[in-house]
Amino acid sequence: MKQTIIYFDNAATSWPKPPQTLAAMQDYLQNIGGSPGRSGHRLSIEAARMVYETREKLARLFHAADPLRIIFTKNATEGLNIAIFGFLKSGDHVLTSGMEHNSVMRPLRAMEARGVHITVVPCTSDGRIDPDDVGKAVRKNTKAIFITHASNVTGTIMPIADIGRLARERGLVFCVDAAQTAGCSPIDVEAMHIDLLAFTGHKALFGPSGTGGLYIREGLEEKIEPMGMGGTGSRSELEVQPDFMPDRYESGTPNAAGIAGLRAGVEFVLSRSVEGIQAREEKLSQKFIDEARDLPGIILYGQKSARNRTPAVSFNIAGRDPATLAMELDERFGIMSRSGLHCAPAAHKTIGTYPMGTVRFSFSYFNTEEQIAASLEALKKICKARPARK
Repeated sequence: MKQTIIYFDNAATSWPKPPQTLAAMQDYLQNIGGSPGRSGHRLSIEAARMVYETREKLARLFHAADPLRIIFTKNATEGLNIAIFGFLKSGDHVLTSGMEHNSVMRPLRAMEARGVHITVVPCTSDGRIDPDDVGKAVRKNTKAIFITHASNVTGTIMPIADIGRLARERGLVFCVDAAQTAGCSPIDVEAMHIDLLAFTGHKALFGPSGTGGLYIREGLEEKIEPMGMGGTGSRSELEVQPDFMPDRYESGTPNAAGIAGLRAGVEFVLSRSVEGIQAREEKLSQKFIDEARDLPGIILYGQKSARNRTPAVSFNIAGRDPATLAMELDERFGIMSRSGLHCAPAAHKTIGTYPMGTVRFSFSYFNTEEQIAASLEALKKICKARPARK
């Protein structure tokens, strides 16, 4: 008899996708297929229309006034690389947090080797940051703040609006990594004073892998060099890169089939509303937290309220290695999770789980209370059988 799968690894990649995502990709490949912006025939025009409509829906989701301020990338990491490598120069000072993913930390460390100065603002053991601490770390040569919207380890949502207000008052560029929040937590680039917003399509936007983007505030493109150059389908008479949005950052044939799937995923989110999705996921997270915290040997990390956090819950069982625990959850109970450092060693150092890491359950709109209950039963059995600590 085939084992039922319970998928709790949505912070890495959401699954399953809405049927609309699959249908949109199939429709593009079967019925459109043209290269957007590269030809004048009807299929190319239809492909270009689809790509622009996707920008429009993303702009609506993020409350961006101009859809052309959104460029497509293959993931949030690429967007962050454009923001960091394209904007910073030797001698600049930047601020970041102690909860960052390596998609922020590795590019920043690379720029540190090129003369950029970095201050990592400490966070509390449950992953929170105090905006006042950010303000105190600003120097005369501070140029930007790069910060995650929510930790992929603890789910803790940062006070983005407060930090954005501080950045705007100090004349700093504010870049937000929304890999964990785009689609499941409200984002308003205007109200939150966000200058750069990197997002991925394959998580809470329910799109396919290989999709994502970067929102760039008007005028900032003049200060951010593109990472790649080449054919854009525009100004082909020139042998220099176009200087206008979005073409400045979109060279080469785009992932049109992926963008078609992303459009359908964003439409799904908009039809349910971010607030509606967030409420459902909060309910699932709170049920798990409330019952798991009473299990013998369970150590939960992050805030104990599902409010102000994404549906990512990290835990350990005393005396158990997280990697072998995750394997047992998979092999015995069909529960898919993620163990280790989650590409965020800084976050694990902050919460005290470095270098071993944790097991992470990350829930989605498509998970159910029955699946939460089944996972709790599995953990009860494991906790009951756990070895005594030496």
